[in-house]
Amino acid sequence: MKQTMKRFSVFFVLGGMLLTTAGCQSTYYKTMETFGVHKRDILVSDVQKARDAQDAAKVQFASALEQFSSVVNVQGGELEKKYKALNAEYERSKSKADAVKGRIADVKRVAKDLFAEWEKELDKYKSDNLRRSSQAKLQQTQQCYNRLIAAMEKAESKITPVLDAFGDQVLFLKHNLNAKAVASLQGELTSIENETGVLIREMEKSIEEADAFIQQMTQQES
Repeated sequence: MKQTMKRFSVFFVLGGMLLTTAGCQSTYYKTMETFGVHKRDILVSDVQKARDAQDAAKVQFASALEQFSSVVNVQGGELEKKYKALNAEYERSKSKADAVKGRIADVKRVAKDLFAEWEKELDKYKSDNLRRSSQAKLQQTQQCYNRLIAAMEKAESKITPVLDAFGDQVLFLKHNLNAKAVASLQGELTSIENETGVLIREMEKSIEEADAFIQQMTQQES
């Protein structure tokens, strides 16, 4: 599957450029199909990108938590330096969160189009056996997709509370760079650690579901 997707990578870039300029999803699909790249290929690619975005976000939030943990133990003149480092981690976390949100939206859009087309084309079969076989595969794929998108959305829902918590602490430190203020953050550390832990676990589950979905789609092609 990796070799297949590498072969299509140039076409995905080209298709993305056409989609940006034309602003038309149907034109994008038709263009990709001329290169032998169909909606299922695009969906698998988008799921891979969403999985990778979540993996990157997971690493980033763990890094931000580590930076926050180090701040509450800082003394004196290091506060300004630690604040800047924490703020940088927060901004990177926001960027990763936006990437996750965008990738999930891509997956949902292409999946909706793929399943609508698949359902519609069931009526074109002359063979009842082939129609039933295709319908069974459609239902199986939809079930796997439903598990995937539920896991992705659940993980995504855990991002905002963690981001909000980090954002509050960064804003508080910005105007209170003193030992007393830092000491007050100690009480928030456990809560943020717990929320970040939940987020990372949900992202790991989502990544596992993405791998399972990609594997199923690959098996259907073989």
